[in-house]
Amino acid sequence: MADVKSRIYPLDRIRNIGIIAHIDAGKTTTTERILFYTGRTYKIGDIDEGNTQMDWMEQEKERGITIVSAATTAFWTPKTGIFKDHEHRFNIIDTPGHVDFTAEVERSLRVLDGGVTVLDAEEGVQSQSETVWRQADKYNVPRICFVNKMDKLGANFLQTVQSVEDRLGANPAIMVLPIGAENTYIGNVDLLTRQSFIWGSDELGAKYEVKDEVPEDMQAQVEEYRSKLVEKIAETDDILLEKYLGGEEPTVEELRKALRAAVIAYKLVPMYAGTSLRNKGVQPLLDAIVDYLPSPQDLADVTGINPKTGVEERRKLTPDEDFSGLAFKIQNDPHVGKLAYFRVYSGKLAAGSYVYNANKGVKERIGRLLLMHANDREEIKEAYAGEIVAIVGLKDTITGDTLCDEAKPIVLEQITFPEPVISLAIEPKTKSDQEKLGYSLKRLQEEDPTFTVKSNPETGQTIISGIGELQLEIMVDRMKREFGVEANVGAPQVAYKEAISQMAEAEGKYIKQSGGRGQYGHCFLRLEPKPRGEGYEFVNAIKGGAIPAEFVKAVEKGVKETLDNGVLLGFPLIDVKVTCYDGSYHDVDSSEIAFKIAASQAIQIGAKKAGLTLLEPIMKVEVTTPSEYMGEVMGDLSSKRAQISGNEERKNATIILAQVPLSELSGYATQLRSLTKGRASYYMEPSHYEYVPKNIVDGLVAKSTFTGRVE
Repeated sequence: MADVKSRIYPLDRIRNIGIIAHIDAGKTTTTERILFYTGRTYKIGDIDEGNTQMDWMEQEKERGITIVSAATTAFWTPKTGIFKDHEHRFNIIDTPGHVDFTAEVERSLRVLDGGVTVLDAEEGVQSQSETVWRQADKYNVPRICFVNKMDKLGANFLQTVQSVEDRLGANPAIMVLPIGAENTYIGNVDLLTRQSFIWGSDELGAKYEVKDEVPEDMQAQVEEYRSKLVEKIAETDDILLEKYLGGEEPTVEELRKALRAAVIAYKLVPMYAGTSLRNKGVQPLLDAIVDYLPSPQDLADVTGINPKTGVEERRKLTPDEDFSGLAFKIQNDPHVGKLAYFRVYSGKLAAGSYVYNANKGVKERIGRLLLMHANDREEIKEAYAGEIVAIVGLKDTITGDTLCDEAKPIVLEQITFPEPVISLAIEPKTKSDQEKLGYSLKRLQEEDPTFTVKSNPETGQTIISGIGELQLEIMVDRMKREFGVEANVGAPQVAYKEAISQMAEAEGKYIKQSGGRGQYGHCFLRLEPKPRGEGYEFVNAIKGGAIPAEFVKAVEKGVKETLDNGVLLGFPLIDVKVTCYDGSYHDVDSSEIAFKIAASQAIQIGAKKAGLTLLEPIMKVEVTTPSEYMGEVMGDLSSKRAQISGNEERKNATIILAQVPLSELSGYATQLRSLTKGRASYYMEPSHYEYVPKNIVDGLVAKSTFTGRVE
């Protein structure tokens, strides 16, 4: 049971933060140091040894990567700053860096108040850093940057700051200057206070020296960057600017308060430096989280739609407001069953009470409330506004659902996830695996909204789809370990989509006469393409009761099922508006099934008339190669229908940016290694869907006609 002291915290002393970054920038290592210095753990976890607190899954320990976001709570009393000597509570979420698990980052950012972006001091801003930055922009999350790995060969703090400005379009505020770099890095100079923070003899980095003077060889540089910082902060505050322009130096206290307001308004991004692995520079980062990132109180209110009236409503982020909150993650826990991670936005929530799921229109009972520390649990009786907790006992709630008071319903902004781009066929090995397969896939689908499952009725196979091969590999591994399901797995396939390019009309007629009652369904449908990403729309334009309302519903069902199963090659047909504008029925013989079949026929005829074609996923690819291999790599990419969008020089390496169809990238890692003697690496993430050239569509159609399946 949690002690009372740790539960009841004033809202201004809570920080809901996430650690976000590119793969290998040091997110989990930084989080482990935060847990150690805040006293949450008594031993520093090490990724290489597989004993970190936050990467608790077996697959995470084996691969040394973060797969699922993990939440924890820690307490910190700053030694400096606005809130000096006041204990604060951090609710921290450590997120994955790999693009295959982008859903974990997306849902975490949706419920966080602030973020710490970790950057590699040698690499600067990398592709996934850009992706998570854009995700944070979408939810207006204020950020602090921590330039990590200052001890690494080639580390360059000021160059990394410049890349934040150039590649992310942010306005960085340099808060510290590193003392030394690479193997001579020992600490930082704080520009506001002109103090030196030096980490020396204490290997764990818990003790460090604070000196009131700046190293002699850095004095001119410190003064130059301090005056730039003061000017940047003053520009965000009219009163300070007036004082500054009048030749009066603002106090450190005034600068901190103005900087806090500027960070919360996302006008400035404070830049800090350190090396988490060598235990240097983390404590000032913790002080900065308290000083500059918002508490729930700073964010005023949350908006949502009243599902009964359709009117926008606001909720203050306080415990005495009507209850509302968002389920942002579902996890299947072997000990307590289904866990829903939940951000309480307003009001309070008690274990054993009933709440209303506004998305589903059902009541749910709160079984137990838990405070999570990675996969350890601490039971609590009540949760208050501003907290992140886990709920046991919810039956119908999924990721993105709003729970609230039934008397005061509200639907909060939902979380949007990217479309799957790659698929695998799986088949259970034995009869007992067959029975467990459906259950395990349903559970995994609940956890990850980018993981979809579909049955292929023609082949009897189950098709699983996701963002990348690694994600699907992990899912198959989890099916085996957690649910004991053995399955045969096919080769990864590209998740194409079907689309139409022009308007067309078609008639569907299903008449079957046999002894006794027959079947009769008849409809006219109009198909029109919609802009990319706008999805499917059905319009009922029947006049004068040509088709009764209940049969129009059957037409809609038939349309939806046919679009989902595709017309050309069995891929979903997307971004289409279907209008049912005429038809006829028979008093005795008409039935729902007859109209469903008629609708299916009309879609198949109409889609072929409407310029039916395929769309393929295009990947954003970034290849880092030694400069001498640049020509070979570019030539190889061009042969893969790539559009090269540019290249950047970084020391003795060249970074090539391109957009390449996913279908051309099978086995690319091996090809790239052989082209560059193993010295190049690449990174890719889904970008968008584009029309497939006609000659390739014809080839795929011919192949599927010959083999019965699409490769």
